[in-house]
Amino acid sequence: KFLAQARPPRRPAPRKFAPRALRRPAAMAQQQESGCLPCTNCFVTVPQDKTYAVESFGKYKNMLQPGLAFVGFDCCGCCITFRSITSRVEQNTVMVQTKTKDNVFVTAKVAVQQSVIANKTEDAIYKLANVHAQIDSYVSDVVRSAVPHMLLDEAFEKKDEISDGVQKKLITEMEAYGFQIHKALVTELVPNQDVVQSMNEINKQKRLRDAAIMAAEAEKIKVVKAAEASADAAQLQGEGIARQRRAIIDGLRESITRGSHEQLGPDKISELLLITQYFETLRDIAANSKAQTVFLPHGAGAVSDVASQVRNGLMQGQCAALM
Repeated sequence: KFLAQARPPRRPAPRKFAPRALRRPAAMAQQQESGCLPCTNCFVTVPQDKTYAVESFGKYKNMLQPGLAFVGFDCCGCCITFRSITSRVEQNTVMVQTKTKDNVFVTAKVAVQQSVIANKTEDAIYKLANVHAQIDSYVSDVVRSAVPHMLLDEAFEKKDEISDGVQKKLITEMEAYGFQIHKALVTELVPNQDVVQSMNEINKQKRLRDAAIMAAEAEKIKVVKAAEASADAAQLQGEGIARQRRAIIDGLRESITRGSHEQLGPDKISELLLITQYFETLRDIAANSKAQTVFLPHGAGAVSDVASQVRNGLMQGQCAALM
């Protein structure tokens, strides 16, 4: 008795309620309706977006179109009852998980748009208990039959083929239950998150490789163009120096031979050229601020010595070539 008094009383377990989205009936499913007058179903007002089925003592009698209608005498809703179904086009979203031919798990999101066929409303109300579950079954069957035969890239490329297969299957099967399928669309194919990250990494590395190749090509073009520019500059500089020396030699020759009929031979012309180059060398050494001390055998006969050395070298080379 003491233990029974010391034990705390038990609290009742809290009641669990399903979320409102789960407790709300499906919009395409048939629903029970009542008349527009209290305590009787003699008169009923049918909304524009619905169709009512009249039942007399539980047996189907006829269909009612939108508007006010008198259906017969009734007492407290015992004789006449109503069932309704919407005439709107509704969309049913189906999520199907399957795998591709290369063993990649994907989740396909399929949107199905359906409505009730006007002349088959009775079948839509009384033949099928759960429209959405039936559509889910057909969509899952088609998707899981088609996607495993495709690679991941093919599945993305052939979404329209999967949509056409789902739509043909639903049109054929759901017509017998009084439903018309307007469109079935594969709106999304979502691979596993790891696969998505790996694909993004592959594309990233590919883009980086292309960028590196383009940068190397640009650097190559820069080097080649710089070398070509340097070669062209050297060529132009050489042509300019050659024209300069030619003008100097022509001037010297004209000044030497003016007033006389003497003609300068090749040896004299080469001496003039050597003299010109010799004095240009001295000028460049003097003009260069970074030049160090250079010792040259300079004197009155330095030019003739250089000319004789060059002449002797050319003659020795010619003799060696003849031997």
